[in-house]
Amino acid sequence: MKCLVTGGAGFIGSNLALELEKQGHEVVVVDTMLSGNKNNLDNFKGKIIEKDVSEPLELNEKFDVIFHEAAITDPRHPNDEETYNKNIQGFKNIINLAQKNNVKLIYASTAGLYGNGPVPMKEGQEKETLSAYGKSKLEMDNIASKLFDKMYIVGLRYFNVFGPREAYKNRAASMAYHLGKQIKFNRKPRIFKFGEQIRDHIYVKDAVDATIKAVDAKKSCIVNVGTGIGTTFNELVNVLNEVLEKDLKTEYFDMSYDPKTYQSNTQADTTKAENLIGFKAKWSLKEGIKDYFNFLDKYGWEQ
Repeated sequence: MKCLVTGGAGFIGSNLALELEKQGHEVVVVDTMLSGNKNNLDNFKGKIIEKDVSEPLELNEKFDVIFHEAAITDPRHPNDEETYNKNIQGFKNIINLAQKNNVKLIYASTAGLYGNGPVPMKEGQEKETLSAYGKSKLEMDNIASKLFDKMYIVGLRYFNVFGPREAYKNRAASMAYHLGKQIKFNRKPRIFKFGEQIRDHIYVKDAVDATIKAVDAKKSCIVNVGTGIGTTFNELVNVLNEVLEKDLKTEYFDMSYDPKTYQSNTQADTTKAENLIGFKAKWSLKEGIKDYFNFLDKYGWEQ
């Protein structure tokens, strides 16, 4: 199939584009290169178009499926209005492109829109957006839900994805990366007091697998993409120390964010993803980290 991947030089987008190409599909990437990086697409053979999808979008090529990963993803981006407006307009432009060409649309949503709601988080529970990013994704989901009967559209609420090609996200990169880097270079891992916050860490190879499986969903839908397992930061540090064969003690510090805007716990209910797109995570946290760090050792911890 011929695929369009927006945000294809970003973290999940680049891993997706490379895997699709590896599977024999023709892939075209669209990216502004503002938060994405061409280094993420080393060895990519397809076409790369440098463009902002929130601006008027005209593509003459015909695609079988569009994977929409492009967005301002940093919850701490300084301009909330820009985050919200660009993410929503970009989504509307991509919907128009998909409808015009009668193609399947798979798009990135987020677990961030659950806020500090109850866990395990279910798709239908009450939402609590803590950032402009979360608000934009919730609005995208609302728009998508109204189109279920009119087009093929699947939204993926990614949980805490980690893995190769995330370093260019800088501060928005995963805790697995940041803490792993500290431990790798013999610095004490630093986490908010007292490390009992919980995350559903999902390896990017699993996230990509879910994204590709969404092409054959039973119906248009919005589903969680997580492992269903909650891991505390303290537990994460223990795994990182074990994988890196270190024994560095944790340094706790006061939270630097307003607690009202900080998501303390994430853990996915994965029932809908299993039933509707046939996805269940395969990588354990430890095995995912091992595979990830092998990549970093080979290509560099800044990549």
